[in-house]
Amino acid sequence: MKLAFIGMGNMASALAGGFIASGKLAAADIIAFDPCTEQLASKAKALGFTVAASAAEAVAAADTVLVACKPHQVEEALADAKELLSGKALLSIALGWDHARYRAMLPDDVRVQFIMPNTPAMVGEGVFLFEQTTSLNADELTAVTALFAAVGHVHTLPSSQMEIGGAISGCGPAFVDLMLEAFADAAVLYGIPRKTAMAMVAETVQGSARLQRETDLHPGVLKDMVCSPGGSTIKGVAALEEMGFRAACIAAIKAIMED
Repeated sequence: MKLAFIGMGNMASALAGGFIASGKLAAADIIAFDPCTEQLASKAKALGFTVAASAAEAVAAADTVLVACKPHQVEEALADAKELLSGKALLSIALGWDHARYRAMLPDDVRVQFIMPNTPAMVGEGVFLFEQTTSLNADELTAVTALFAAVGHVHTLPSSQMEIGGAISGCGPAFVDLMLEAFADAAVLYGIPRKTAMAMVAETVQGSARLQRETDLHPGVLKDMVCSPGGSTIKGVAALEEMGFRAACIAAIKAIMED
């Protein structure tokens, strides 16, 4: 696969670095264009990929194109490269640019896959939502799925569920970060140094998430394993319930979905 990036911001550079580190792609197989030329040159030097002088040059050099610019920039970014996309595969992580929207803009023989990433991709723990509606051929879909799975976890959702999926995986890291900060503040309140507090809380969240994934036990079962009768944990759980913790989590997603 020869992969062209259109846009090389933080998410794109995280993906490029992850693809290279995983061995799924060589740096020589990646070419990128970004109008922020100084930033692009810096990332190219660090990762070893090729710099293109324009989106058209990047597209012409590749068989697969990954659109990673901001959503409002997509049409302008591809304006001079539309015809060059003919017969190629286009992947997009631009929010809102799903299969149907690209179909209305691009030549009919451009094969499209919409993917929603999240920020943990920057450390190889991304969650990537693949829109079920795709025009990639079977071999391309297999290769692209393997490529993204090398830097995180891939889930396929119907088009109708991409919005709620994005609310959970895309917005979710911010909500987890709020929780990390709050519990670290509590640790600092009772005398633990900030750096140690943050490490303890992050490791606790990471370990708890891994325990659930590897055992596949319901979170309620895992919670009950920690809650001794009359013990400290159940008192803390009761306090969270009194403050509406679970209701607040659901309300955060409702606020996104009902906006």
